[in-house]
Amino acid sequence: MTNKQSPERLEPGTVIRAALELLDEKGLDALSTRAVANRLGVRMNTVLWHVKTKARMLELMADAVVGEIPLDALPDAPDERVHELARRYRRALLAHRDGAALVVGTYAAEPHTLGFAETFVAAFLDSGRSEREAAWTVWTVLYFTLGLTQEEQAAERQHLGDRLADSLSPTAHPSLHRTLGHLTGGSFEERFEFGLSAILGRD
Repeated sequence: MTNKQSPERLEPGTVIRAALELLDEKGLDALSTRAVANRLGVRMNTVLWHVKTKARMLELMADAVVGEIPLDALPDAPDERVHELARRYRRALLAHRDGAALVVGTYAAEPHTLGFAETFVAAFLDSGRSEREAAWTVWTVLYFTLGLTQEEQAAERQHLGDRLADSLSPTAHPSLHRTLGHLTGGSFEERFEFGLSAILGRD
């Protein structure tokens, strides 16, 4: 569907919303400034006027995804707040097709991303962690969440579990074969909660 927009009235937010709609419909590989321009019914130069480059557009899209994370009604207890923020982060990534792949490929020092990071780091500091432990544990949780969610979204389309099972040999890969049911079985939700608890072991 193409939404005709007057170039004079087009705003960066409109471009990013159209780009996210395109992402949800066709995936990250199909995303380009030209495709967004076609969706909006404008010239590609009009889109570039607002987002400058595809890389910049992806940064703004990633920030918009993070901006969908509600930062209100959080638990008072810092450790519970940490867990809840990680869960909300994962849900925001899952809300968009290829959401994790989009975010992991950017480094968006933008308002929504910085606001979430501020709230997340503050929760770790409030739990009594040192500045270094707070900062590095935030990175660990975010990288884990991005990686697992990216695998989850890819697995939905590519049947990765079946491919792994078909590739294993009991003689060549005895340990992998022995643990195959746990490597591919269980829900991603369960795996996320297990990994989060492993990282935040003292909680």
